[in-house]
Amino acid sequence: MSAEVARFTPLVQRIAQRVWARLPANIELADLVQAGLIGLMDALSSQENSTGEAFVAYASLRIRGSIMDELRNQDWLPRRARAKEQSIRKAITRLEQQLGRAPEEEEIAAALGWNLKTYQSALQDTGGQIVYLEDLSADQDVFAGRYLRDKTPDMTTILGSAEFSRDLQGSIKCLPEREQQVLALYYQEELTLKEIGIVLEVTESRVSQIMRQAILRLRSNLGDWNDAP
Repeated sequence: MSAEVARFTPLVQRIAQRVWARLPANIELADLVQAGLIGLMDALSSQENSTGEAFVAYASLRIRGSIMDELRNQDWLPRRARAKEQSIRKAITRLEQQLGRAPEEEEIAAALGWNLKTYQSALQDTGGQIVYLEDLSADQDVFAGRYLRDKTPDMTTILGSAEFSRDLQGSIKCLPEREQQVLALYYQEELTLKEIGIVLEVTESRVSQIMRQAILRLRSNLGDWNDAP
């Protein structure tokens, strides 16, 4: 198997590099590559034929899934920042139930007993949450690669993936227009935060805050999926 691992290592490195490029600076690329290699070995051990485009597609899903597992297992938000994140999510959920709509920034801040500047600073501290949307992608194949471990997954699991895609898309449509726009520019157009700032005529820091608020709203709305094994 060692020869096959060496053969597909460049694929692991490319996938790891792509994920790493969107992460905070404290995440080590080498850790992601190592996790990706584990996914590659899983793919090689579960498939008799390691040639052709079909295997590359399958291996890519397993590699990326293994990398996302590693990121989930890393507690790379400081405890204080994680506590702030949980407080914000709870406030968003409570306000959405009370108001029947997505709450404004000022409303979330007031519910937390913070001023707007303190709230936006707290958003800045929860930088890791961009990964969550990467993990919970609207792409059903990516989601399947993360959760489907068997070579022949049953239909129930596949339907679960489709249901998730529907729920995620529905939650995104419920976001404020500005947040939908930022997510679209980042994930669909693949613009950097700096480039999005130029388009929207705001600072890169402000784009980051909008992005993180959107992710926290999605985490609040997709809580059941976040607890999936």
